[in-house]
Amino acid sequence: MVAFHDPSDENALTKRFRDAGIQVTPQRLTIADTLFQCEKHISAEELYLQVREKNPRIGLATIYRTLHILKEKGLVEEHRFNDEFSRYEVKDSTHHDHLICIECGKVVEFGQPVIEHLQDLAAEEKDFTIVSHKLEIYGICKDCRDRKAMKKR
Repeated sequence: MVAFHDPSDENALTKRFRDAGIQVTPQRLTIADTLFQCEKHISAEELYLQVREKNPRIGLATIYRTLHILKEKGLVEEHRFNDEFSRYEVKDSTHHDHLICIECGKVVEFGQPVIEHLQDLAAEEKDFTIVSHKLEIYGICKDCRDRKAMKKR
């Protein structure tokens, strides 16, 4: 996952907010900075725990409201993988898909030009304009397979 901005440059984050039409507040900047520096797909609750270390006065409701705004303005994507809650990631300029482990929940991002090309061909054959798409592949990661193999021994 690519970092959304340079954490040492708060003006860049403020500019992104203003360009997206988001009111800039210290709480929103703290939440966004924490999310944008995250290396994984994160739930609102996980984000709350990290934000609380920086500013214990920011509540979970503020996290949810800010995530909604960031999603609405196209800066963040929401995913519901193989569990009951949403996870968030910074929307970057390159498209990627996801491999999701059904055992441990690990999410691995991947880009595969062949898949993208086949999707474009399918749309072209059916005279269809693609607006967006997502590909989620569910399986069992190597670590979980190895753990199962060790238990059988």
